[in-house]
Amino acid sequence: MKKLFKIVLASLAVAILAAGCGSNGGSNEQNNEGGSNIYRSLEDIKKSGSIKIGVFSDKNPFGYIDETGAYKGYDVTFADRLAKDLGVEAEYVSTEPANRVEYLKSGKVDLILANFTVTEERKEAVDFALPYMKVSLGIVSPDNALITSPEQLNGKKLIVAKGTTAETYFTQNYPEVELVKFDQYTETFNALIDGRGDALSTDNTEVLAWALQNDGFSVGVDSLGEIDTIAPAVAKGNQELLDWINKEIKKIGEEQFFHKNYEENLAPVYGDTVSPDSIVVESGIVE
Repeated sequence: MKKLFKIVLASLAVAILAAGCGSNGGSNEQNNEGGSNIYRSLEDIKKSGSIKIGVFSDKNPFGYIDETGAYKGYDVTFADRLAKDLGVEAEYVSTEPANRVEYLKSGKVDLILANFTVTEERKEAVDFALPYMKVSLGIVSPDNALITSPEQLNGKKLIVAKGTTAETYFTQNYPEVELVKFDQYTETFNALIDGRGDALSTDNTEVLAWALQNDGFSVGVDSLGEIDTIAPAVAKGNQELLDWINKEIKKIGEEQFFHKNYEENLAPVYGDTVSPDSIVVESGIVE
């Protein structure tokens, strides 16, 4: 009986060891303080024939779905170029601001290109490539009750999207402002139109574009907080993909790719109200 018991224990140990060392389907897994990151290598992506890219679907002119059902916008044009130069198809996955980190950690996407502002807190969870945009916060409100300073919002309602730098900034710096939070950007702007808040805050590039497209609203605060950058993000530890993206950003920057991208996607919205150089970053060099 003792001999049989030892055999069973030995068999169980072998089974557990085999399970722990088994294949994970061609992906890599890295454990860290923030949990587990599962990601595909550059070779995995090439073999599959497509790269999964998280983008916004409701954030015109940066990432949105047009009337034909196709993804369009400034971020999407960049994503298309990355996929083309990698020799694969771009497989788009719609994301919300609060889902961006989780989508990378879970392996749902290989890359996030969704107006992702670089912050120290986010650097602990994902790896950012070189930047391709400059940004700060802005505030848009109705013309008949225009907000021209953040202090005017004390005791009032400010609409923000969950998981954004606007949510963090006002939580930390203006605790007397009541934040009305939504998951989707479409919901935030609809809430402003419906009067469910006194103003809305997000990246100034976005509020400027939205106000130009919606009569009766203006950006009373066009730059708030520090000037930040927007960059592609990959799962923590996916150094191979990160290095390739950085080389690609430097390469296409030499041909002024992002200024051309601006002219195609942003200039029709901004017109002469915004200088391209106040937004565009070429080759990852912030000036």
